Amino acid sequence: MSLFMSFSDKIKIFFQYVLPKHAVSVLAGKLADVKNPWVKNQFIKRFAKAYNIDMSNAIEPELTNYACFNDFFTRAIDLDSRPINDDEKSLCSPVDGAISQFGEIESGRIIQAKGHGFSALELLGGESEQADVFNQGEFTTIYLAPKDYHRIHMPCDGKLISMAHVPGQLFSVNPLTARSVPKLFARNERVVCHFDTAFGKMAMVLVGATIVGSIETVWAGNITPPSRKSVETWDYRDQDINLKKGEEMGRFKLGSTVILLMENKKWAWDDSVQLEADVVLGQRLVRDNS
Repeated sequence: MSLFMSFSDKIKIFFQYVLPKHAVSVLAGKLADVKNPWVKNQFIKRFAKAYNIDMSNAIEPELTNYACFNDFFTRAIDLDSRPINDDEKSLCSPVDGAISQFGEIESGRIIQAKGHGFSALELLGGESEQADVFNQGEFTTIYLAPKDYHRIHMPCDGKLISMAHVPGQLFSVNPLTARSVPKLFARNERVVCHFDTAFGKMAMVLVGATIVGSIETVWAGNITPPSRKSVETWDYRDQDINLKKGEEMGRFKLGSTVILLMENKKWAWDDSVQLEADVVLGQRLVRDNS
């Protein structure tokens, strides 16, 4: 913990360590699935007001028409409001969110925040062969705030190769914890999806967090919960699971973070990609100038 952190921030981080995060998350997930009209409507209305949720682009703009909080949180939007960048040499943002970090994976190391980092090997669950692919490649970490659209889409065309569920902690993933908890994203529970693309290998890491009800993918449905004691992997090389750029690939029930890893190429980041800058689904992130 930083000596220069405020007392209130130190208290918040302290409770992140002592809170029974998995139990709280399971309870939150059950509450988010409650379909009692009075309960779910109060929950949704208060949340929408607290976070100033923009429902203008939602397919269903009426809050009380959602069957439960989870349906509201993972609401579909009019994708015409999120045009997908059509440059075939570019990767677009897979989500609405804010850039937490981006840049080169130097000697296998990924920056988390000033003074904190972790290895691609740790993030991907200990598979050295998979991690080595991304050495000297590029990465970006995008944080999804509670107000954001929480479906995850493809940054480029890709063929699914494998998926892994890596059990772990469920620390909050907000900017304060990213600055304060060492190896945060490599400690938290996560789902790692590997793709073959025109740009080489690509990994999308969907990071769990406190009160994240579940992480889902379009090809496998709900991945977590339940949590597991050890890493579990699924091999899809013999299946023809191909997803187009901009196509939905997964979703968070309650928010979290997506980390994108790319092989070493002559990547050029778009000028709009800056630390803490907001991004929207479909916006160009980076271009391969090979």
